[in-house]
Amino acid sequence: MNQQRIGPIIRMLAVLLFALLTVSQAVIANGRVDEATLSTVAMSADRFGNLRTLHIAVDGELLVADGFNGASANGSTNVKSASKTLLAAVVGAAIERGVLDGVDERVVDALPDAVPPDADPLLEDLTVEHLLSMQAGLERTSGENYGAWVASRDWVRAALSRPMEGRPGGRMRYSTGNSHLLSAILQRRTGEPSYVLANRWFGPAGISVDHWMDDPQGIAFGGNQVSMRPEALVALGELYRRDGLTPDGERLLPAGWVEASWQMRGRSRWTNDGYGYGWFIRDFAGIEGYYGWGFGGQMLYVLPELATTVVMTSDPNQPSGRTGYRDELHGFMEELVEALHRDRAWTGCL
Repeated sequence: MNQQRIGPIIRMLAVLLFALLTVSQAVIANGRVDEATLSTVAMSADRFGNLRTLHIAVDGELLVADGFNGASANGSTNVKSASKTLLAAVVGAAIERGVLDGVDERVVDALPDAVPPDADPLLEDLTVEHLLSMQAGLERTSGENYGAWVASRDWVRAALSRPMEGRPGGRMRYSTGNSHLLSAILQRRTGEPSYVLANRWFGPAGISVDHWMDDPQGIAFGGNQVSMRPEALVALGELYRRDGLTPDGERLLPAGWVEASWQMRGRSRWTNDGYGYGWFIRDFAGIEGYYGWGFGGQMLYVLPELATTVVMTSDPNQPSGRTGYRDELHGFMEELVEALHRDRAWTGCL
């Protein structure tokens, strides 16, 4: 090759190498993912007309906090059934503090005066764990039965009066009534509603509740109608990602609680995703993830392998399951996972 051409080529290669090294340092410096990469992925979320906010935290640092379609980036929103994930955490905190003995406590012992006189004998076997994992065996109070249930005068008695369709610990039957029974147990045991307990016990982790609806007896609605800021949901995800510890190392959830919560105990009949204690379980582009889901597309995702927590809130008045919108949000998560994987893999090879 002509020597006169070699010099410019070498200089060009040197410039390219320097640029690649510079980019690689920007992608992950001291374990930090490139914020420009995240910003590019985040901006692509504007294709979702129902999306209201997007927050992404990596390695404990909030790197994305965006509002969409005219929404404030951190306005309080009704997280719908994503509150089941929060309530499961409150149950864990109650066990850590000795308020509950453990997940093996029987519901008939915790709520004796709410048990129907003609109760099915199988109700004797129902435990806190079965409520957490949606394996109560009781007929669902969600779906087609939801309206009649919330129109009843006593939601706790009505939930426990549903016919037994299976044994406790058997097939998963997603039911908001299960979560409401947990809230009733907590309030009976402490004398305070679940939102008071959540705000007190989880304050050190940055988790707070702005509004929580009560039932006709004044019991905090377990599993729906809870308003939180997106950053508070991020903090909930981070608490689980840190295995129940605050950033300062204070233990708020029992040792082993997160592992137990993320153990699959059943599968959703609609999505085939797994379910633990208040968390759905599925794969995102080859990475195992855990998520809470509320009507309309109120989403909390935790990806421990990537040290990432993501919160998306959406129009709470539009369905997300049967419309395919929830699955579109899952697809967005796969895009994010692939981007994070590329960043980490590229930096690791330099």
